[in-house]
Amino acid sequence: MLGALIGDIVGSIYEWKNCKEKNFPFLQPDCRMTDDSVMTAAVASAVLMGVGDLEAFKENLVTEMRRLGRQYPGLGYGPRFEAWLASEEPKPYNSLGNGSAMRVSPVAWVAESLPQCLALAKASAEVTHNHPDGIAGAMTVAGAVYLARIGEGKEAIRDHVTRYYPLNFTLDEIREDYQFDVSCAGSVPQAMEAFLEGESFEDAVRNAVSIGGDSDTIACMAGAVAAAFYGVPRAIRDQALPFLDGEVRNIYDRFIQSY
Repeated sequence: MLGALIGDIVGSIYEWKNCKEKNFPFLQPDCRMTDDSVMTAAVASAVLMGVGDLEAFKENLVTEMRRLGRQYPGLGYGPRFEAWLASEEPKPYNSLGNGSAMRVSPVAWVAESLPQCLALAKASAEVTHNHPDGIAGAMTVAGAVYLARIGEGKEAIRDHVTRYYPLNFTLDEIREDYQFDVSCAGSVPQAMEAFLEGESFEDAVRNAVSIGGDSDTIACMAGAVAAAFYGVPRAIRDQALPFLDGEVRNIYDRFIQSY
């Protein structure tokens, strides 16, 4: 979870002002948490309520996403998601956007097997992003985090990712021409490649930001896997935590005490 939050915070100032290189200030005073952090916290909060019953988990997730989304308005939510937050009867809206993938990482820390992890990821996506690609994006990221968490190597993680998306490129090959794309298909494989090419947690997040596009979300997804694989250096953790606002920080603290 922490890796996702840090990736979001680091990438927050580059989403609309892309940085096409890796040599940039990592955590700056202008950085902030965005909707990615808030919704990751919502998933974590729902996980803390229990995951034994998938339908109950989905109900809790809807409640927590709407509670936190309303508590933290204007942080970059898409228009369809904002309508979902405001709706009296929120229903899935067949989205294939990367919102399902950026928020999913907490399920990988509670899962006791890869199949359970993927089932939880699917459930977490379905409450909004019930398009097949919205579900695939969530399952890709969650599975990668889970495999990293249990100590699998990068080849196993790459194999998992390529069950959903091809990884037939390098970051150097796409960096110059890669553009803003909020679909799962257009951002999840790029985030996973950023992790796979990374040599440390920080390097993976720098990779993600360096291609441009939806920088906070790509860094959020890459950071989630990198944190499970490498861990987060104490100095980066200590520098990042003050960027987390009250309730998001509270959920993070409770989550790490449990998982």
